[in-house]
Amino acid sequence: MKKIISSLVATLAITSVSLNAADYYASVDGDKITKADVALVLQDPRIDFAKLPKNAQSQVLEQIINKKLLAKQAMKDGIENDSSYKDALKKMKQDLAFQVWQKNEIEKVKPSESEMKKFYDENKAKFIVPPTLKASHILLKEEAEAKSIIKQINKASNKKAKFEALAKTKSIGPTGKNGGSLGEFPANQMVPEFSTAAQNMTPGSYSKTPVKTQFGYHVIYLDSKKAGKSLSFNEVKGNISQMLIGNAYNKKVKEVSDKLRKTAKIVIK
Repeated sequence: MKKIISSLVATLAITSVSLNAADYYASVDGDKITKADVALVLQDPRIDFAKLPKNAQSQVLEQIINKKLLAKQAMKDGIENDSSYKDALKKMKQDLAFQVWQKNEIEKVKPSESEMKKFYDENKAKFIVPPTLKASHILLKEEAEAKSIIKQINKASNKKAKFEALAKTKSIGPTGKNGGSLGEFPANQMVPEFSTAAQNMTPGSYSKTPVKTQFGYHVIYLDSKKAGKSLSFNEVKGNISQMLIGNAYNKKVKEVSDKLRKTAKIVIK
């Protein structure tokens, strides 16, 4: 970020406080620079301002200081009479009105324990974690090639290492360069033939016959598998609350919108 503070700005009265202050970081003619001001400049919630190097923190503050000074000068110069300013302000007011209305409507919805429990009991199928597999594969065009690969693995003392080496040199799949690793995935994510074969295998073993799918012939190595499970009410209570709030809000939006549309003049070009 470029250092943009000018010598003129540097001469103005700026009261600086600790960059880690809880409420604000600095002030310009009494106007505080808050966390919200900093967040607008950083534009990435993953960035922790307090953990930035001191020089980076200073550069961010300098940018905000300039912005506040220039905005103040623009007001003095009569920017409020500019047509572009008036149009932008009108749009901002509309957007803000909607956002505050939305916030207020959402805060009105407070699902009860019984409502959430009822939703859970009626939708248990939505709260099931499917079984997962961790596997690797070697993909080949011909069945004979796959059988040859299996024979080579059979003869190896370290079968996992041999599998990975063959995947890197023989697999035509994109995971070949990584030793054929597919990582961990839901058991039903793969094509049926692959998923069925992998689920029937014992962790630490490889397929003894080629597995044919629409992509070719696979030799599969299964590292591990986890059984699926149903999540308890307490595990998903927070999610259910958000679902019910969202459903209630969407219903409210539709009701109000439908009513307003009856008297509004709407023209779509």
